[in-house]
Amino acid sequence: MPTRTARAPWGLPGPFWWLWGGTLVTSAGGFVVPFMAIYLTTVRGYSVFFTGLTLTTFGVGSGIASLFGGILADRVGRRTVLLASEVLTVIGMLGLGLAHGRAPVLLFTLTVGVGLNATRPARAAAVADLVAPEDLPRAYALIYWATNLGFSAAAVTAGLAASHGFLLLFLVNALANLLAGVMVYLRVPETRPPPGTGRAAGAAGAAAVRRAPAFLVLLGSVLLLGLIFQQPLVALPLAMTADGLSAADYGAAMMMNGLVIAVLQLPLTRLAGRLRPEYALAAATLVTGLGMGLTAAVHGTAGYGATVVLWSLGEIVVWPTCMALVAALSPPGRQGGYQGWFLSTWSVSVALAPVLSSRVIETSGTATVWGACLCLAVVCAGGHLLLARLRGDRRAEAVPGSKETATSP
Repeated sequence: MPTRTARAPWGLPGPFWWLWGGTLVTSAGGFVVPFMAIYLTTVRGYSVFFTGLTLTTFGVGSGIASLFGGILADRVGRRTVLLASEVLTVIGMLGLGLAHGRAPVLLFTLTVGVGLNATRPARAAAVADLVAPEDLPRAYALIYWATNLGFSAAAVTAGLAASHGFLLLFLVNALANLLAGVMVYLRVPETRPPPGTGRAAGAAGAAAVRRAPAFLVLLGSVLLLGLIFQQPLVALPLAMTADGLSAADYGAAMMMNGLVIAVLQLPLTRLAGRLRPEYALAAATLVTGLGMGLTAAVHGTAGYGATVVLWSLGEIVVWPTCMALVAALSPPGRQGGYQGWFLSTWSVSVALAPVLSSRVIETSGTATVWGACLCLAVVCAGGHLLLARLRGDRRAEAVPGSKETATSP
């Protein structure tokens, strides 16, 4: 396992920056997924029902990959899973671009969903292996920043590329994943802890997940946070439309999210790093809830844009801090599995949010959704304060000089 002594720019090791670069490349080249619905309906001529079924298949593959990708990362290695995932994605992208018929489309969509998302827990585990614990919030913030920067670039350039034919989108996306795989192959070593440690920790970890109140509290808050953060995609366009605004107005408001993340991710991460992570997470959650709650009271593009800015400030801190806390709560050799549980819980909330919020909107209107987001944020913030207490109790129970004391976050 590589040591954490060799350091590079910003105090982070060289292999981390290759993982960061691979994340930026795959995000910037991630042309296909945002345009899947348009491609299937307008280019392939499939029905809305089949398009929905295809996107659901992608979601199923994503959820499965998030959990089992993490487990495999603990068992066979982070580098192995990263390389296999990129290969799967390249195969899926090329197959999907050339596929004819419903069955091949579904099969290659499933392949893409698995390939794209199995990398996430493996990458998160590799970062935890490479980076010192005190630097993890900053490292995960940089990964999150690269993801959003790349996605913003992809959203602009993919539209231009599509004018030359959708097959080009699949080819460029496949090329991006191939390049990321080459970067991992050439520059990222295996970081998994020694096999003996991994097996022992894995056996203990399976039972520890059920007996770890701190980790369960974190997963519960992640489930609620996922419900909150999906509402800009579900409830916000409906609220703005009902307010007499256009799709272009919605796009302009949401553009503020990318701008805030691009400009303020790093300085806000440094500011949050001065606080205990649970307290930073609780404060960011309340800011998020306030931004969502105020959406019920604003009008006009500028008003909605201001609320987007507010909850985006919370988003900047929430997700990197959650990933750092998952790493802190994971036993040695179980980083991949615990990150997989985190990402799978997020996937569940993504699946539940449209169903629950659409029902609330039908019966009570969008204002109720924004009020519910504020209430859920308060509950989550309380959970984060409870998490701080539980982790404090864990430290207090550790025997000075013992292995637990040395490794407890």
